[in-house]
Amino acid sequence: MGTMGAVDVDAAVSLAAAALCEVADRDWSVPAVGLEWSCHDTVVHLAQDFAGYAAQVAGRVTDGYVPFEVVPEPGTGPDGLVRLVEATGGLLAAAVSRAPRELRAWHPYGCAGGDGFAAMGVVEALLHTRDVVAALGLPHWRPPGQVCADALERLFPQAPRDSDPWRTLLWATGRGGLDGLPRLGAWRWYADPVRSAGLVLCELSPGFAADLHRGGEGGFAWAEGGPEEGTRFAGGLVEEAYGAGAYRPGWGVYVMVRASDGRAVGGIGFHAAPDAEGAVEIGYDVVESARGRDHATEALRALAAWAFRHPEARVLRATVEHGNAASHTVVGRAGFRPVGSAGGNVHYELRRGGLRTG
Repeated sequence: MGTMGAVDVDAAVSLAAAALCEVADRDWSVPAVGLEWSCHDTVVHLAQDFAGYAAQVAGRVTDGYVPFEVVPEPGTGPDGLVRLVEATGGLLAAAVSRAPRELRAWHPYGCAGGDGFAAMGVVEALLHTRDVVAALGLPHWRPPGQVCADALERLFPQAPRDSDPWRTLLWATGRGGLDGLPRLGAWRWYADPVRSAGLVLCELSPGFAADLHRGGEGGFAWAEGGPEEGTRFAGGLVEEAYGAGAYRPGWGVYVMVRASDGRAVGGIGFHAAPDAEGAVEIGYDVVESARGRDHATEALRALAAWAFRHPEARVLRATVEHGNAASHTVVGRAGFRPVGSAGGNVHYELRRGGLRTG
């Protein structure tokens, strides 16, 4: 996967500024397309995003947003707002250019390094420029396909890879349908997914888990027949935990996304955060049309490795029905060992240091 950086931010800011200048002589008090904000407020929001992301990166903030706000002077018109976008976009580019590779800063959609915040800035620039200029008489404005494709690869691993990148980015952000896929009622990007050779594991936040549990798509384009009922049930457990105040980010449900085409092929996740003894139960299922391709084994190894990078996790547990030969094979390949059986199930454990990666 390629990375995005300051050059990409600069290019996106230039694209945005040029398009906004084309409509600077129009009425920016009208609503932006698809938003409750006016065009004026949408451009202010874009500048706030740039400055906020720059502050996260420069300040190496790990526990929330830096508490400040960008507010233009009263009476600032379109020309001044364009200058504000250029200036705050420059701040983000500068912060990204100085960010060390190991940096991780907080964002509600996942902690990210400089490349992640660069991609976020690019997406904000492209989308909100479109929202504004489409409302002001330029409905066919579109950015170059490569910058859209790069942003999709970095932040939207769940997006299809076989469609026009700009139209796909609009679909992934709830702005339209795509080649038979319905318009998303809710959307998010994934700043820090768990990656393996052929899969990307995207954690379901509580709202998307609830959508999946209630029959929605959870913001994903699924392989034929998906999702399975087990994944929908697991989404309900995340919703329950969140409502009870017991939800722990990271220790919920992930959707397995096939890296080659962006299709969701199954679900995997934890029943809860590790208990006082460091034990945590893990489960998974794979869409029937995608079985037999080692997706479950690859996902289990990747998520187990993620878990063991956290000191509080010392043992992973899995429960497999006696007759489920395929699942017995999956856990065995990952290094799980049987520790007992009861009620028609075999209980397995994997302890730190026992994970098999090949």
